[in-house]
Amino acid sequence: MQRLNLPQYQFNIKSDGDSFVILDQLRKRWVTLTPEEWVRQNFVRFLIHDRQFPAALMNNEISLVQNGIKRRCDTLVADRNGNPLVIVEYKAPSVEITQKTFDQVVRYNMVLKANFLIVSNGLNHYCCKIDYKTGSYIYLHDIPCYEQLKQD
Repeated sequence: MQRLNLPQYQFNIKSDGDSFVILDQLRKRWVTLTPEEWVRQNFVRFLIHDRQFPAALMNNEISLVQNGIKRRCDTLVADRNGNPLVIVEYKAPSVEITQKTFDQVVRYNMVLKANFLIVSNGLNHYCCKIDYKTGSYIYLHDIPCYEQLKQD
């Protein structure tokens, strides 16, 4: 798998016939190792180990319904009361992050109402805070630690 713009972590990976699978720490099951999944697994580790996000408050592949259409949020991080705090959307490293990517995560947020949105393709990472009073997005220079998110 491609080297990402994240620290390196150890993973449980095994062959599964013609493909590989990786153990998802949050879902506690083996999932097919695609380039996007590689980004997800690395970014989740980054959030837990480097940004002190509590794994118990994180979930991968969260189902939601928007305008009658079933969708899936890549990672949802809750606050300590169980309310959505951060939505993370992943793309494969070969996929450029564009306005369309942000539009996708904003659509999910119409349902979830999180305070922060993160988008990453493993090489580039973007984080913004939503100011619900003004309806604006404030882009942050870095991915904050979990405790910093709760203070905003």
